[in-house]
Amino acid sequence: MTAVIRLAVAGAAHSHVAYATAEVDHGARLVAVADPVRENAERWATPYDAQVFTDHREMLAKVEADVVMVAGVYGDRGQAVVDALDAGCHVIADKPLCTTMADLDAISAAVQRTGRHVTLLLEKRYYPETLAALEIVHAGQLGTIHGVTSSGPHKLNRPTRPDWFFDATQYGGLLNDLAVHDLDAALLFTGLTSGTISGAVVGGSYGVATVTGPGTVISAAVDWMNPAGSPVHGDYRMKLIGTEGTAELLWARKRLVLTTNELGPHDVPLPAGHRPAEPVLQALAQGNEPEITTGRSLLVTRLALLAQESADSGGQPLPWTAA
Repeated sequence: MTAVIRLAVAGAAHSHVAYATAEVDHGARLVAVADPVRENAERWATPYDAQVFTDHREMLAKVEADVVMVAGVYGDRGQAVVDALDAGCHVIADKPLCTTMADLDAISAAVQRTGRHVTLLLEKRYYPETLAALEIVHAGQLGTIHGVTSSGPHKLNRPTRPDWFFDATQYGGLLNDLAVHDLDAALLFTGLTSGTISGAVVGGSYGVATVTGPGTVISAAVDWMNPAGSPVHGDYRMKLIGTEGTAELLWARKRLVLTTNELGPHDVPLPAGHRPAEPVLQALAQGNEPEITTGRSLLVTRLALLAQESADSGGQPLPWTAA
């Protein structure tokens, strides 16, 4: 039996709150929105006649919710996740989940004591190009994947960015912010479960996270340097390099280009994708654990934090394991 999800928002500083509100037209019910800036909360709550709060703890105490979306100021997210879990709610979160290892450990402890799920909304998972590439990989068309390279340029749009975005204690770092999507996708394609990760950041605006594991090297470049004249916010792309072929995921161009030892470059037909929060809320409504599990959400967050830690300390490789 599928239940109607009562959805609340704890922190509405980022426009990705729309990932949650998009599901209101598909069976979920928005019951409340909290943000320290009342105007932020009202912006998202008013169209759905949801309650408005300026303190998420007050909201959690007064409103009955099943799932809490966390999308506030980055540095505030860790505590909001813990508070939502302790209130008995599942959590769906915009990236980054949190900005420090201490916050991540606190979330892990809250998960253990509450048994609730935490899902990071890793939307690239559900893009048509990603779904098609997974079919190719699972079918063995690329052979053994030894290399994954990705590029994630973003427009800074500085005049519209809030002040907290440029406060290191609130922002948490370039790699922690932007690299998590590509790190998750690369692990999905390679199945890597352990290795080392290192990070490098130049000028605060361009960085690379590098993962090395048994038979595999992953390089995820991210930046806030996409020129204002670009027709897209970011020309996101990833290349899978295997012993039998390559696959290029051109997310911004809505293309997947496959080249193998038998076939020249050709576009692969793409399936329909999914909205970022769609599969998660469907699973929770049915009483199931989401495909992006709590363990996976915590793992890729830890990888991003380790990449940032490495970059901040001179690029030293740091060990990691999925266990």
